[in-house]
Amino acid sequence: MRSFFLGLIFALSTSLFAASQPNVIVILADDLGWSDTTLYGTTTFYKTPNVERLAKRGMTFTRAYSASPLCSPTRSALLTGQSPARTGITVPNCHVPQVVLEATVPKSGPPDQKAIMPNPVTRLKTEYRTIAETMKDAGYATAHFGKWHLGPEPYSPLQQGFDVDLPHHPGPGPAGSYVAPWKFANFTERKPGEHIEDRMADEAVAWMEKQQGKPFYLNYWMFSVHAPFDAKKDFIEGSRPRVNPKDAQRSPTYAAMVQSMDDAIGTLLDALDRLKLADNTIIIFTADNGGNMYNEIDGTTPTSNRPLRGGKATMFEGGTRVPGVIVWPGITIAGSRSDAVIQSEDYYPTLLAGLGLKATEGQHFDGASILPALKGDALAGKAVFQYFPHNPGVPDWLPPAVSVHRDEWKLIRLFHGGDNGAHRYLLFNLKDDLSEKTELAAQKPELVRELDALIEKFLTDTHAVVPLPNPKFDPAKYHPELEGKQQPKGKDKPKAAPKAKGKDDGDPALQGWKARDCRASVKDGILRITNIGDACFLGFGASKHSGPTMATFRIKAKAGSSHFDWLANGVEGKAQRMTFTLKGGDWEDVSVSLPAEGPLGIVRLYLPMQEQPVEIDWIELKSNGGKVTRTTF
Repeated sequence: MRSFFLGLIFALSTSLFAASQPNVIVILADDLGWSDTTLYGTTTFYKTPNVERLAKRGMTFTRAYSASPLCSPTRSALLTGQSPARTGITVPNCHVPQVVLEATVPKSGPPDQKAIMPNPVTRLKTEYRTIAETMKDAGYATAHFGKWHLGPEPYSPLQQGFDVDLPHHPGPGPAGSYVAPWKFANFTERKPGEHIEDRMADEAVAWMEKQQGKPFYLNYWMFSVHAPFDAKKDFIEGSRPRVNPKDAQRSPTYAAMVQSMDDAIGTLLDALDRLKLADNTIIIFTADNGGNMYNEIDGTTPTSNRPLRGGKATMFEGGTRVPGVIVWPGITIAGSRSDAVIQSEDYYPTLLAGLGLKATEGQHFDGASILPALKGDALAGKAVFQYFPHNPGVPDWLPPAVSVHRDEWKLIRLFHGGDNGAHRYLLFNLKDDLSEKTELAAQKPELVRELDALIEKFLTDTHAVVPLPNPKFDPAKYHPELEGKQQPKGKDKPKAAPKAKGKDDGDPALQGWKARDCRASVKDGILRITNIGDACFLGFGASKHSGPTMATFRIKAKAGSSHFDWLANGVEGKAQRMTFTLKGGDWEDVSVSLPAEGPLGIVRLYLPMQEQPVEIDWIELKSNGGKVTRTTF
């Protein structure tokens, strides 16, 4: 009886505690650069009145940083309060079929690289305690709307503390298009031409309305403004008159995408006002990495992060300095600004501290509470780190690196980038040199050692799997003159060794599929196959599938017959095949029954030889035992 009453008292106290707590909304924009809003006076082309409206309610941070220059690592950091160096999620590969839960370092790397890049993790492990799980245990309703990109089932939001997940999509961007018709597996538009951001905002508002006084934690993680680059036609046309050909920001399509993003924020703010929740709702607005400067749209790059150097996938400021606004009624002063250095990992421990919630026993944070900054105080001496042990090859690329920001200083360590396997360093004073034009490492060796000691402690504390010296490094194949610079185009660009026809093994966009006797690339959610030979096929390791399996794919090709086969034991001579016929001329869904009796092993989709490109939207394998592998490009 005594235990019954103690349990009842605990339940009542938890309920009363939750009822008095503020709501929390986390708005995470995708690929939104520091100069993509009107917050910092760096753009006149993009219009973001609702972001400004949000800023007038709280505090704008001029030095907010993402955990990484790419999206999935930052998403994991925001949810767990832990650095990508600790979780091992260091690239946005959480949509690939392969499940990798521990980072490793290969024995060697390509001969043109001094360091060996680690093989990263591909899923956010459920053993990490997320902010959603903590809030749910404290009596909050939880929901996730929009992009996830931390793994499909069983690593989806529904296994990471969220009661609701829409559109329950594991991919890196919106399925096919922002403007309907979409290609989400189980989520359709309400009307022709519906914009996914409009829909997500409406769904979030409808969910808030259902809570009826229960505190809620809402993730609104936007698809905007990530590729594919499309938008409402009237928004695009409305942006064209403002285009200045001399301005680095001049894509009307991207401006229209920013406008839809801003409209969605306005929808959320309108709902909070209408529901009289604004005075009891914390809002965090930020982005997962810097603006995209290496794709092409409207004959130009999507955006420019000026005056910052670089962009998405780079370790310069344009890759990791992002917009940041926090609204916390009773704590932040409306319309205030802060130069404090903050980062994605800080939001989770800040919410715990401000809401009076406790971390679980043994729970570790790499971030720290920034409540003093929210109250107007400085965070002098605070250091934040970005760990990016990869070489993406984009403009302003750097070899595998880790950086630290402290006060006005920024140090980048290039793993084994010096002579004889030693590290190399880039040092910048951001107060005097925001564009990172003047490198000061040689002039300030003592400061380099001091900041590098912070980096070393960070790597040790996080148990980071770090790059190692590459025993196969060949100085003759290394181009140090291109480091940190946009790679030249055309005849001035050093020619890489010719790639064997059909060898697309290293392209993560193919999500595990490999092309043979053809070329394969992904653009705007469509797999495009060219240079098609008479033995062209797409191969995939499907050993997890066993027994009768249905292979279904959406394809656009010329009419003709071909086949789908499988090699149960990887033995070429024992391949079994089933034929199919294409009607040709337009998109069609094709289903091929594979009557396997055991594991499929390797499956191969052969394509009829033709001069025009073949396009594939998605491929799905569904076994009788319930195993489903769907690749949405």
